[in-house]
Amino acid sequence: MLRNYFKIVWRNLAKEKLYSLIKIGGLSTGVAACLLIALFVRQEVSYDQHYTAGDRIYRILEFSSFRGEVGSGVHFPAPLARTLQAEYPEFEQVGHYNAVEVFGAGSQEVRRSDALESTHDDGFVYASQELLSILQLPFLQGNPQQALTEPNTIVITKRKADTYFPGQNPIGKLLILNNDKQRQYRVSGVIEDFPVTSHFQYNFLMTLAGKEFGEGEQTNWRNSNYINYVRVRSGTDIGQLEHKLSGVVKKYFMPAASREGANHEEMAWLNSFRFKLQPVRAIYLNEDRVQDGLPHGDIRYIWLFGAIALFILLIASINFINLSTAKSANRAKEVGLRKVVGSLRRSLIGQFLTESLLFSSVSVVLGLLLANLLLPYFNGLVAKSLVFPWREWWLFPVLAIGTLLLGLLAGLYPAFYLSAFQPMQVLKGTVSRGSKHASTRSLLVVFQFTVSTVLIVGTFTIARQMHFILNKKLGFDKEQVLVLQGTHTLANQLTPFKNELLRLPDVKQASVSSFLPVEGTKRNNGGMWTQGMQDHEKVSSQHWNVDDAYVKTLGLKLVQGRNFSAQMLTDSQSVIINESLVKALHLRHPIGQRIFNWRGGWTVIGVVEDFHFNSLKEKIQPMGLFLGRSPNTILVKVATQDMAATLQSVTNVWKQFSPYQPIRYSFLDEQYASMYNDVQRTQRIFSSFAGLAILIACLGLFALSAFMAEQRSKEISIRKVLGASLNSILGLLAGNFIKLVLISFGIAAPIGWYLMSNWLNDFVYRIPLGWEIFLLAGLSTIGIALLTVSFQSIKAALMNPVKSLRSE
Repeated sequence: MLRNYFKIVWRNLAKEKLYSLIKIGGLSTGVAACLLIALFVRQEVSYDQHYTAGDRIYRILEFSSFRGEVGSGVHFPAPLARTLQAEYPEFEQVGHYNAVEVFGAGSQEVRRSDALESTHDDGFVYASQELLSILQLPFLQGNPQQALTEPNTIVITKRKADTYFPGQNPIGKLLILNNDKQRQYRVSGVIEDFPVTSHFQYNFLMTLAGKEFGEGEQTNWRNSNYINYVRVRSGTDIGQLEHKLSGVVKKYFMPAASREGANHEEMAWLNSFRFKLQPVRAIYLNEDRVQDGLPHGDIRYIWLFGAIALFILLIASINFINLSTAKSANRAKEVGLRKVVGSLRRSLIGQFLTESLLFSSVSVVLGLLLANLLLPYFNGLVAKSLVFPWREWWLFPVLAIGTLLLGLLAGLYPAFYLSAFQPMQVLKGTVSRGSKHASTRSLLVVFQFTVSTVLIVGTFTIARQMHFILNKKLGFDKEQVLVLQGTHTLANQLTPFKNELLRLPDVKQASVSSFLPVEGTKRNNGGMWTQGMQDHEKVSSQHWNVDDAYVKTLGLKLVQGRNFSAQMLTDSQSVIINESLVKALHLRHPIGQRIFNWRGGWTVIGVVEDFHFNSLKEKIQPMGLFLGRSPNTILVKVATQDMAATLQSVTNVWKQFSPYQPIRYSFLDEQYASMYNDVQRTQRIFSSFAGLAILIACLGLFALSAFMAEQRSKEISIRKVLGASLNSILGLLAGNFIKLVLISFGIAAPIGWYLMSNWLNDFVYRIPLGWEIFLLAGLSTIGIALLTVSFQSIKAALMNPVKSLRSE
């Protein structure tokens, strides 16, 4: 029987080449899209699943409320880990790490002790010995129980061991960081590289043994610099333990604050602290939205991209359903004759479902090949390194189940529809040519174009918001600003280096400061107030250390007062503030006013126009600029038509001062654009899959319009003989399809508005979601649909009527 089914399928394929190609092409494209998005979703949801005791590993978070605002954090004082280990038996082990860059975490200049030239490298962190055990880091070399118990020891990943000690045993070898020969780090362990699906991705784990970041820092409950991990004992009630941890605040946090003269407001804030234990497997998706400096996924995008994949597959399946039911008359005689000779309806349903499964099998195989071919492009689209899990045992069973489900999804309705023909109607020739279920096909076409239009609305909205981001007036000049990094290693040669740069003809300004108006750079937040201001009125603000050239280098606009001057010694006790701080402190005449922070009092000498130094998702924060050292970065403003030659000149100057350390630089405008990589990624995905959805929908529309033109060929011929014009025939054939597209636009517009309004709500500074976006999306969809239908309609209208009427 199956052999007979195969013959029937092959004959139909050969007879209806165009329609079969569209069915298989649409389904295989939909399958490819689903497979690619499934790879992305699988990786996103599989983060930190490799821990064997992952159900007992947690990260500690804190939540608090202050003046009606809820805050959260992940950083705690150094003594917390020891206290939890000693006083809470529920914890099997407690460890922590310090990733604060000001203490030397983040990036470093690295070299072996026997090498002259340093290399810039990333992924440095200070970690406790206990953390190695909690995170179950697999050691390749060294003693995992003692790797970080001694001062000046370091554990490195295998990749870094191969980089710095190729073909050698790195244990006991020495590394020098930032040319600090007085404190060399001894390699005490080599661990396997972290899986791609690990939220913890550091390459160098430096010991905390004997380390103190400031006097008394290891016993100070007022400085929060550590992220804490715990492994709880089996059977621990997590909710009860979280409640119990509030005792730490009352026993340690609040007394420490009281001893330092904390006011009533701060004590009330501390009293609101509550602890939460975040499962290690929930850290990457970070639904708690804590700021921890780690890369994170977003569960909203996982749901969104999963829905896009499902809708694209549905659009492709709808093509199959529509074309199968539209061409029903071509199978009517076959069904009638089979019923006459005794075939039961269930056997006919089985035959049509078998045909559908054969179509889906071919489509899945082709889709798999297409997905593998497109994988490099898709990796660039989503900024991942995805691979097909060919060696995983579950892959082919899942594909088999997917093939079965796809065959049922696409073939179930046509199977029941085709098997329902009555033999008497068929043999009398009274079966309609696919028009009985035209309303169902129309609804399915509306669904296809509704999904496509929503995706197009999303694409246009994201593109406009991205254009707004890249072209918005930011309050500073980001063009042709070179950012030289790692300049703190120049030590006392920093000022001579800067002066030498200023001698270059293309260099207009240069400023030494690690505080840049882009995310991912140095920040320093604290309170600011005026004389007599109550504690609850103090303003949370940024405090940036800059030099006297910072304002001019970035082109900040002074709206009142003056800039810093190296010739005025009193400027060391002065401050330049932004307009947001003027408003927050209610300063009517700010110049000459005294304002205060934890470092003392300052005289306002200037006010700069507000400028964006964080993402446009955040409101501009009050800030003050202070003269102070922050030597990690030099900003260099250039004016050149030949950037390559200017860079070479800057590099030559660098080599004069640091011959064994490679220069590191970036451009401020590129750093600014990189803050919105997630937006750009979403835009690329939306535009790619919107194009794919509209392509598949239009393939179905093309086939349906071809079928309608064929079905009404005699009617068209008679109309032409009676004098009908080309335009009237075109309207006859295309008009109904355009009505369906207009209906789909009417449904898609409110859906698109709702979805994109929610997306834009992430931005404080955003475009208005105006009617022009929907008009453009609607016109685009209608235009594409009209072009698709018009080809077949014009072809039918230009056909010689004699050919069609000859048989009458």
